Parts: sequence; C-alpha cells; structure tokens
Amino acid sequence: MYVTRSFHFVFSVVALLSHCISSFAFTTNSHQSKVISIFPRTFVVPSTNLRTKANVVRLGMSNDDNDGMKEKESTWDRITGPKLFKTVTNWQGIHSVPLVPLRIITGLLMIHHGSEGGVGPANFGTPEFQGFIDYIINPYFSFLPGSPELWSAIHDYAEFYGGICFALGFLTRPAALSLLVSMMSAVYFHLSASGLQGFPLGHVSNYSYDFEEPLLYALIFLVFWFNGAGPLSVDSVIYKAISNENEEDE
Repeated sequence: MYVTRSFHFVFSVVALLSHCISSFAFTTNSHQSKVISIFPRTFVVPSTNLRTKANVVRLGMSNDDNDGMKEKESTWDRITGPKLFKTVTNWQGIHSVPLVPLRIITGLLMIHHGSEGGVGPANFGTPEFQGFIDYIINPYFSFLPGSPELWSAIHDYAEFYGGICFALGFLTRPAALSLLVSMMSAVYFHLSASGLQGFPLGHVSNYSYDFEEPLLYALIFLVFWFNGAGPLSVDSVIYKAISNENEEDE
C-alpha cells in the first residue's frame, strides 16, 4: 500500500509538471501572442490587437489634447469675452428671491454713499466733498500718489456708478470688485481711527461700531463677485445673447 501511494503521488507531480511545461512551451513558441495569465488558466491574446488598441488610445488622447488646446482661453478672453457676463442661472432657492433684493438695495445704498455734497458724484467745492478730503483722505490715505481730490473723486465715482451697475446687475463682477476695494478701504479707515471698539465681546458707550458696516458690505460684494448677478439681471440677458449656444450651463 505504501508503494502504491508513493506511485500515485509521483505520478501526480509528474503530470502537473508536464502540464506547466507544455503551457510555457505553447506560449513562448508563439511570437504573435502574449500571455495574460498562467494560473489557474492561460489566456492568450494576439499582440497585434494590443498594439491596435494602444494606438487607438493614443489617438484618442491626442485628439482630446488638441481639443483642450483649441478651447483654452486666456485671462484676457475671460475678462473681455462673454464670460464677463456669465452668472448663475438657477431660479430656485436663494437665487430666486433673497439675492435679488439684496443686490438691488445694496446698490441703491452705494449710490447714496457716492453722492456726497449733491445729486451726483464728486461735487468739488462742496463742504461734504472737502470734508471727506480733510478728515479721511489726508489723515489716513496720504500715502497714495496723486492729489487727495483725485482719490476722493475716484471714491465717489466707484460707489455711485458702481452702485448703479450693481443694482441693475450690469457688469456686476467689475462693479462688485471696485465696491469691495472701496469698502475694504473704509474698514481700514475705521480701524485706524477707532480701533476694534471692544470687538468681539466689549462695548463702547455710544454703541457705534464703525468698522462693522463696511465689513458687511465688503462680504456682500465678495459673494456677488464670485456668484455673479443671478438670473434676474442685465448680465444674464447679455450672456444668453452673445455666448455660444453649445457651451455648458453652470
């Protein structure tokens, strides 16, 4: 019995080795094939098919690269092209109701801020215009090049005409950026003049926290600079008229 078991064991080992050797011999003698797997099964795929598929993949990648190069836009194109007017087109949720009155009312308030000393901006010679120069520009912005009257006028023009554009939703991103710079300048002025006024937990006697208002305005303009004016705006109408119809919507 021991001899019989030994014979069966040796026979099994020899059969397994012969099967493996025959598999290796079959795959190595075929120069037009490549082995994918040996154990537990051997799958043979013609190498010509692999080369063909690889070439197709390379062609597909090169075509995608060429399309990407054709569609690539410069920064100047994004600033001056149709994307200048691109905005969120969703009429649902926050874009349908809350952001529209927020944009319009904020723009109207900026118009009021930019019309110091008269109906329009930059009213030279009026006490209000001169007071802005004497109490704000000269003490806190004397580092700016040019005359104080010039910077006071720029401030008025940015807030007056920027407020009009912002309320209408026309050139919203440039308007929001100019108003953001104006409000951050106001934050700098108030912090330089009055400090933090006890922020965050302290209080002042007159409960007038000067820097908080322009800071909130700045955050609003930052939101619209990223978001755009929204669907109910002049920018949205212009973008639909001049943009490519095949371009994907946001």
